[in-house]
Amino acid sequence: MTESEILSYPIPTDAALEPPAEWAELRSKCPVAHVRFASGDPATLVTRYDDVKAVLSDPRFGRGTGKEDAARVADTDDGGLFNSEMATVLPQEGEGHLTWRRLVGKWFTAKRMAALRPGIAAMADQLVDSMINRGGPVDLKAAFGFPLPVWVICDMLGVPDSDRDKFSYWSDCMLSMTRYTQDEMVAAMTEFGTYMAHHVELKRANRGDDLLSELIDATDADGQPLSTAVLVATGQGLLVAGHETTANMITKMVAMLLSDRSRWEQVLADPKLVRSTVEEALRYDANAGFGMVRYIDMPIELSGVAVAGGTTVVCSMAAANRDESAFADAETLDLSRSPNPHLAFGAGAHSCLGQALARTELQVALETLLRRLPTLELAVDAAELVRVDGLAVGVLSELPVRW
Repeated sequence: MTESEILSYPIPTDAALEPPAEWAELRSKCPVAHVRFASGDPATLVTRYDDVKAVLSDPRFGRGTGKEDAARVADTDDGGLFNSEMATVLPQEGEGHLTWRRLVGKWFTAKRMAALRPGIAAMADQLVDSMINRGGPVDLKAAFGFPLPVWVICDMLGVPDSDRDKFSYWSDCMLSMTRYTQDEMVAAMTEFGTYMAHHVELKRANRGDDLLSELIDATDADGQPLSTAVLVATGQGLLVAGHETTANMITKMVAMLLSDRSRWEQVLADPKLVRSTVEEALRYDANAGFGMVRYIDMPIELSGVAVAGGTTVVCSMAAANRDESAFADAETLDLSRSPNPHLAFGAGAHSCLGQALARTELQVALETLLRRLPTLELAVDAAELVRVDGLAVGVLSELPVRW
């Protein structure tokens, strides 16, 4: 692999739980690589831990939303999620972004997560009850991994989780790179926007103990009330991010543990490993999705390679999390690994706002499954698991299990 080669990105692979073979070669021989997105636009891919962390942590570089020469992710006319109205409405940098993060971040503190934990555990138990009553085998993704985080984020937003199937479809359309057409994406975004605008108006008329009700009474960096457009985009963004990634990660984490059942037995024998197992699953996830995009508007150097201003850089946190220079035995799933400074949630000013919630949900999900279904196992061979292509997040189509 040379610097002159242009790779299609994301790099295709058939294995549901294994990384593309190209990752290791890129890190060692071509850490700053030329790639082309589904849109056809050129970009630069970085795969080394230090480079990914440096780019994500640099406050000078944002997502490039609204920049005419920023690469578009999707193969549709509008370029997908990062170029959508939702992305352009929310403040992406500067004091406006910091103010927005502080307002929303109040709902994702460690104290709030501790208060939410009993309710999440109770919901997890209800879902397992339903699985047991139905009998195996079942698709763990549909029966447990998806409804748990949807219920949590809907509760935080004051949105009925009975609409979860709509949210799932709208989210997939927004996260599409090649899976949906332009017309399907526009229709989904319009429906989603209308739904959330109606919900915001209901909250204006009747405040509740939820995040959107609190934001309605908040002010931005200029001391002005948040606009309806910002409230709607915030609700959309949290619904998408608050369930899509965690639902898929619950499914993938369990798949990793059950694909070599000695891993499941290890945590079963020592439940104190739950927290480190969650962190290691986040690090080890080879199907983490697109990565994070940054628009480099001034020349920089990465791994000794000059990157020109006006370049869109995609940071593969998943590839960086397999970097041997940062993690000993990086290709080994070490359930007791500590410390574990993985980059699954990004780094810097745009790191995942809901990472404390995601960690709580993942820990509770694993604790509940170990306690309630200790004999859990895959109902198919691990080689038969299938990943869903064409989305900006890493997804397994299903996870058949029995007990």
